Amino acid sequence: MILYNGWDREYLENKESYYQLFDSMMVKEYEGNTESLEKKIAEYTGRKYCVAVSNATDALHFSLLSHGIGVGDQVLVSGFSWISTASCISMVGAMPVFCEIDIMSYHMSIESIKKMYNPAVKALIYTHLFGNMTDTTEIEEFCKEHNIVFIEDSAQSLGSSLHGRKAGTIGDCSSYSFNANKVIGGISGGGMFMTDNEEVANTVRKLRRHGKDKDFEILGRNSKMFVPNADIIEFRMNNMEKWQDRRQEIARQYDEVFEDLPVYIQKIPNGLNHNYHKYTVRFHNRRTRKDVKEGLKQIGLNASIHYEKPISMNSMYESIQYRRDYCNNCTVVSDTIMSLPIHAWLKDEEVDKIANTVAMLVT
Repeated sequence: MILYNGWDREYLENKESYYQLFDSMMVKEYEGNTESLEKKIAEYTGRKYCVAVSNATDALHFSLLSHGIGVGDQVLVSGFSWISTASCISMVGAMPVFCEIDIMSYHMSIESIKKMYNPAVKALIYTHLFGNMTDTTEIEEFCKEHNIVFIEDSAQSLGSSLHGRKAGTIGDCSSYSFNANKVIGGISGGGMFMTDNEEVANTVRKLRRHGKDKDFEILGRNSKMFVPNADIIEFRMNNMEKWQDRRQEIARQYDEVFEDLPVYIQKIPNGLNHNYHKYTVRFHNRRTRKDVKEGLKQIGLNASIHYEKPISMNSMYESIQYRRDYCNNCTVVSDTIMSLPIHAWLKDEEVDKIANTVAMLVT
């Protein structure tokens, strides 16, 4: 069985380096310091302030808290994303407002954003889904015009850039994820909060440590990143560009096979340097997707579904009052999408086997 994320192969390639890294961890005194990784991310992005936290869900949660978003407020969010994109809104007592997506890019539609806006909307969470990016200029202008906090959910897009503008540098605040399924994963997850606002950054530093500064000033939580985890993330970032190049090679292999087949590929804009956190394909119907998934499984190949239903169709949101657009595109994509294995340690023959199996099953 080919593991979906490939970190087992990465470890075997770098075993001696990991031994040395572990030795250095065990002989130095740890004081909960993640400043080295924070500095590395700041240098990479050009962001003024980076704050390491336990995970990207906390980073989104803190984004809302640090901007005073709470009960009585509404937050625009994509109807098609991972649950954290919306659940962080519920955590602060605000109401998620689910927007429709563009059927080809799977990103929030500006038309839906404008349609679902009302004066109670105080923030917008924009997700760069699967590492893809789209031009957000019009959305940013809309947010500025209506005094809406633009929160950039770049959890999946570390390494991606559009026309030289890096994911993680666009929002009033932004976040990265280091979950094991990301292009750079830690051994225990991890997240990074980023902003150019010193006051907001200081608030998040308090929030991640139970609200403590000189004493416990505000209600926070324990969201400090595991320090050895930060060291491993920093080590892995040294190979990020090389690994991304390999993911792009694999994506081109897939593209060539699927070009003339009844398989939809996520629309990629010109000028995108794509990290290919996910390589997604979309079929005509659920039955075809099921046949392809079962066919891959029979020959020892993994495929995943991201995501099986629109966020607002989950039980936690079906039972409460909320606002949403019709989100027909969200439903179509959820019913027919699949993510194929893509990581830097896949062999060419494995990629060919996956692609040709899919091709056989859809024709």
